[in-house]
Amino acid sequence: MLAVSGVCVLPGPAMGEDCPEPVKLQSAAALPATTAPDEQQDIQLEMDSFEATREGLWNLEGDVGIKQGDREIKTSDATYDPEKQTFSTRSGVTYSDPGMKVQGSSADFDPNGSVTFEGAQFELPAQPARGSAARIRANKDGELSLDAVRYTTCPLGNDDWILKASDIDISQKSGIGTGRNVRLDFKGIPILYTPFISFPVSDQRKTGFLFPTFGTSSRSGTEIGVPWYWNIAPEYDATLLPTWYSKRGARLDSELRYLSPFGRGTLTADYLPDDQEFGDSRLLAHFADQSEFSQHLRLNIDAANVSDNRWFEDFGLGPEGTSASYLNRSANLIYLDHTWFASLLAQNFQVIDSTIDDFDRPYTLLPQLAVHAHAPGQPFGLTLNFDGELSNFLRNDGVTGMRLDVAPELRMPLRGAGLYLEPAASWRYTAYDLDDTAPGADRSPRRSAPIFSLDGGIAFEKNWGEGGKRLQTFEPRALYLYVPYRNQDALPVFDTDEPDLNPVQLFRTNRFIGADRLSNANQVSIGFTSRLLDTATGQQFIAGTIGQAIYFDEPTVTLPGMPLDDTESSDIVAELELTTFKDWNVSMGVQWDPGDMRSEKGDINLQYRPEVDRVANLGYRFRRDNIEQVDGSVAWPIGDRWGAYARMVYSLEENTTLDQFAGLEYRSCCWRLRFVGRRYVSNRDGDVDTSFLVQLELNGLSSVGVGADAFLERSIRGYSINRPGESN
Repeated sequence: MLAVSGVCVLPGPAMGEDCPEPVKLQSAAALPATTAPDEQQDIQLEMDSFEATREGLWNLEGDVGIKQGDREIKTSDATYDPEKQTFSTRSGVTYSDPGMKVQGSSADFDPNGSVTFEGAQFELPAQPARGSAARIRANKDGELSLDAVRYTTCPLGNDDWILKASDIDISQKSGIGTGRNVRLDFKGIPILYTPFISFPVSDQRKTGFLFPTFGTSSRSGTEIGVPWYWNIAPEYDATLLPTWYSKRGARLDSELRYLSPFGRGTLTADYLPDDQEFGDSRLLAHFADQSEFSQHLRLNIDAANVSDNRWFEDFGLGPEGTSASYLNRSANLIYLDHTWFASLLAQNFQVIDSTIDDFDRPYTLLPQLAVHAHAPGQPFGLTLNFDGELSNFLRNDGVTGMRLDVAPELRMPLRGAGLYLEPAASWRYTAYDLDDTAPGADRSPRRSAPIFSLDGGIAFEKNWGEGGKRLQTFEPRALYLYVPYRNQDALPVFDTDEPDLNPVQLFRTNRFIGADRLSNANQVSIGFTSRLLDTATGQQFIAGTIGQAIYFDEPTVTLPGMPLDDTESSDIVAELELTTFKDWNVSMGVQWDPGDMRSEKGDINLQYRPEVDRVANLGYRFRRDNIEQVDGSVAWPIGDRWGAYARMVYSLEENTTLDQFAGLEYRSCCWRLRFVGRRYVSNRDGDVDTSFLVQLELNGLSSVGVGADAFLERSIRGYSINRPGESN
């Protein structure tokens, strides 16, 4: 028997004389790894002493260490068989690499880099997660096999949730893990069981079931859904969500996503074969595609269809669902380069608001060809612009036909330090070829008119404050506009409307959107903007704008049924944004009628947001004779573990609550539970629906229940949920 103490390096260019020849390992030998190993690295043995027995075995005694690169095994005693090139230990062993730490009661290592741990406890520091297994088998290729597994992301001493499985196999190479007889326990109560589960252990997509969803509402009753993800191919995938409603029956939601050589797209279909509440089958389908055939040519498709006009009332997300009046169906082929923009559009709308009169429904465009050209750098510093459009309007009721609209324009941009002056002249010509007109009406009406404008502005700047750290600007702007009056009563109204007045609209050359009306004008629009900025970062603290149009000749062109205002000026519009204080911001807007000395429209929004997960909002919206609402919302932690959510939208016009919800959240170190109760107006008749959202989120695993997190982020302005894995 030979007893030696020291360190051996296997294999190396030169062997220490204390290491007998049989210790040399084959080049394939390596320690197991959960990360990619470097097989060229030496294996180092460290021990207090070893004994060579007559049977040819080595007994490594004392503190034994086996190391290869950043992978290391430590034990108190081990046995090495030089002939078979195997190690074994029965005295407790620890293994560590960058991706995993294991403690076992015993371990066996073979020359191919495989290891078997018995009675193992493991940690995954990157997740972080931990667990135990009766047996863990691992090899140098990163393949793991675990028997009688317990897994959690809760810290040591806390088993609030445990994932149990009879066995789990993980392949780091394929990025796939599979488990059998899997059960999820929360607070000692089983909440999920599946005989088989397949899951990704990397960013790679993997076919399999996702965690179930459930919820309840007064319209549909209790709902339970089990999503299934299908990884069809690298460029295709799909998600299927079978759902059962206690009041309605079965529903299947499906989403297909794809990538093509030119772009990407999504096809969704939500289908109820027999809605027991509605009394018939129901379907909502939506297709969206964005394709770029070249640097200059692209195609956008957006098309939806619904089986009935009650769908969004039954399955919408609140009052916003009742306001959906149309579903868009459009395909738009676009060409774009440095000079030209051209689009070929086909568009139709499905009307889902039955209260809209047939003669007020939107037209179908089949098709519309629009072009825009922008050519700066012409002689004498001129810029040449051109806008043109040829549209074919179709509808079952009312006047239909084609419309040609062209507007060449010549501009002369004059720029200086802090100022600009830009005179422009254009001619707008619009012609129609109409069908289904009234008897005796002109089927080919026309309109043409020149447009003259002179736009100018100047920017004054002043540094002030300590060290000149603040920059204040004062930016007056004026636009003179002249458009002679043309009688347009004989022209149809295909797609034209008058938008809300705001500082941008104030400086447009036509107060209407659409080619069916061209407003006469002899006016000057005046606006003033002032900002307060940080000179170092450009951060804006205060910005205010006020403007008004002064009429030398009153506008007399109107849309059918629109009253004609007898006024010498437009309403005054003003906007103010304040972010002066670190956690506060305020935005305000008002439209003031100086003739009647009253406001026509107004908005005020106040927000306090000291952290990403705590915010309080208060808003007020006013539209005379239409809307007057107060909107308040809050999301705020209560102590270290609890959080509260609430929102209320109240109509002062109708003296009723349109939407309200309140919820609580409890955050543990490895899970969180959210509960939200909601009551809201769900249709145009004022019917009220009540729903409850419950979501259990397990750190590092998934969430069970309806997506309350997405609902809260959508409903509470400025709120963002800290995701699992954060520190509390």
